[in-house]
Amino acid sequence: MRDVPFARRPITINPVNSPTSGQCEDCDARHVGLCDALSDEDIGFLARVAQRVVIPAGKTFIEEGDPASHFYDVNQGNVRVFKSLADGRRQVTGFMGVGDFLGLAVSAQYAFSAEAITDVNLCRFERAPLLQVFAEFPALERKLLDVATHEMVIAQEQMLLLGRKTAIERVTSFLMSWLERSEPFPVGASKPAAAKLSLPMSRTDLADYLGLTIETVSRSFSQLKRDGLIAFTDVHEVTLLKPQRVAALTAGDR
Repeated sequence: MRDVPFARRPITINPVNSPTSGQCEDCDARHVGLCDALSDEDIGFLARVAQRVVIPAGKTFIEEGDPASHFYDVNQGNVRVFKSLADGRRQVTGFMGVGDFLGLAVSAQYAFSAEAITDVNLCRFERAPLLQVFAEFPALERKLLDVATHEMVIAQEQMLLLGRKTAIERVTSFLMSWLERSEPFPVGASKPAAAKLSLPMSRTDLADYLGLTIETVSRSFSQLKRDGLIAFTDVHEVTLLKPQRVAALTAGDR
């Protein structure tokens, strides 16, 4: 039998408490993001209204303008979030991973689209049952407020990145933000001597996110490599050889 191309592979859905979907305690997102707000005793109440969804790489599971009927919690994998223009152009507005919560909407429609970069495991929640859980567990509502506040901060950073930063500063800003996501460290703490990062997104994704051309992204990476600041194992894995210096570049310190 022929392999099914990744974009055509079906979405699979299972109840969280089914034998094939695994247990909450074994989930990569159990102690990050939304689920971290609940104790081990109470997480079962959230699991009761969840469906485990497997999204194949390349599949769009949120369409901009569709009814905002579900929330999604990322358990494994990476997602690109983007907005599109009528002529086909797009702006990638973010990359989501384990523990990120998708689907918040101020209106009845989604304001963005979301597509799986890699195979993605999600918990999907219908809006009405999840809101009932929120009413029972105020800690979840407080966690959602934290999510919304964090998204506002990210939006402000993105405005600065697109409006004022040079190409090199945009690329280094992305690398440092991805380092923070991959290896969180306290504010003010010293950056590690070196750090290896997995970059699941394509150069096209990065260009669309940073407001640059693919060629400019490639030239910026080449410049950082010539300066001895980064090294590539392959196109999807980069080592920050001098994270302190890369961090300085994000602020325009040359």
